[in-house]
Amino acid sequence: MFKSLMTLARPALLMLEPEKAHEMTLRSLEQGLYPKGGQNDRRLEQEIWGLKFSNPLGMAAGFDKNGRVTGPLFEMGFGFCEAGTITPLPQAGNPKPRVFRLIKDRAVINRLGFNNEGHEALARRLSTRSHKGLLSVNIGANKDSADRVEDYVTGLKRFYEVADFFTINISSPNTPGLRDLQAPDELDHLLTRLLETRTALMDEDEAPYRPLAVKLAPDIEDEALPAIIERLQSHKVDAIVISNTTLSRTGLTDENTARESGGLSGAPLFERSTRMLARVYQQTGGTIPLIGVGGVDSGEKALAKILAGASLIELYTGLIYEGPSLITRIKRALIRHCEQNSLSSIAEATGTKAKEWAAKEINQ
Repeated sequence: MFKSLMTLARPALLMLEPEKAHEMTLRSLEQGLYPKGGQNDRRLEQEIWGLKFSNPLGMAAGFDKNGRVTGPLFEMGFGFCEAGTITPLPQAGNPKPRVFRLIKDRAVINRLGFNNEGHEALARRLSTRSHKGLLSVNIGANKDSADRVEDYVTGLKRFYEVADFFTINISSPNTPGLRDLQAPDELDHLLTRLLETRTALMDEDEAPYRPLAVKLAPDIEDEALPAIIERLQSHKVDAIVISNTTLSRTGLTDENTARESGGLSGAPLFERSTRMLARVYQQTGGTIPLIGVGGVDSGEKALAKILAGASLIELYTGLIYEGPSLITRIKRALIRHCEQNSLSSIAEATGTKAKEWAAKEINQ
């Protein structure tokens, strides 16, 4: 009965303005109106950075910016989730309308602009959370900040006690100039500050080690990618998230909506982000855990991310079009792959088709 109600609710939500539908979804989760995820299969368990993931599937940043529903997300079956992107000061984001569905393309364009309630609001909520799963706090910089690097340092300090790990978002296309932080020299400065801050917290406060993951844009040119990855390796970052939304509009059928500015997520991002994932896996030799994001709307696509090099997977837009049953379907597909290939863990599949994915040609 509950599953039938959820199936009926999805078309109704798609008829609403996107931000209203999103708020209704959050309120439903806050009120306990969501399906439970059930038990996890041991073959989906992974240990990365000394952290034990019950399964490799996570909720990407942007869904729960202010940490309102981390508990329900874990109960729905996610092994981890991201809160944020969060900035030191609250900000309203860009003017509305700023989220646009492309239903035929199974995609979304957003130019939200890091709308969030700020560090203090998120910190209050996370201080009382129950640890049912692993939480990443996705930190960013305020649009009008005089020192964006300092904003990231402030975020690391503020949430160090409550986060299991951090995602450094330097790849959103909706904050002017933010992607400049991906340039090697800028990246050096940012990572040096963050790593020095983490070391100080561990030395002075005897705080635990918190892994840092850096989230990249899928629009980085092929020839520019090696230098960026080299810097990430030299700083020994703990993970790379691939990828954020894209500015590309290649292959979209909804030409009118495609003219809207902002980052594109969903099915059209899948090949672009998965190819980049595989290339990073090859360049790093599989020595840095990768988190695959972009266009995951089926069990087959989730598996493809792992085969291309991902240790963990995230989704968001896929849930808009597929509903919460997608979580269970992805887990079943991963378990089925283990059974068909006599794998004791889905981790054994990571990167086994990276060569094929890296060789794909993508229309720009």
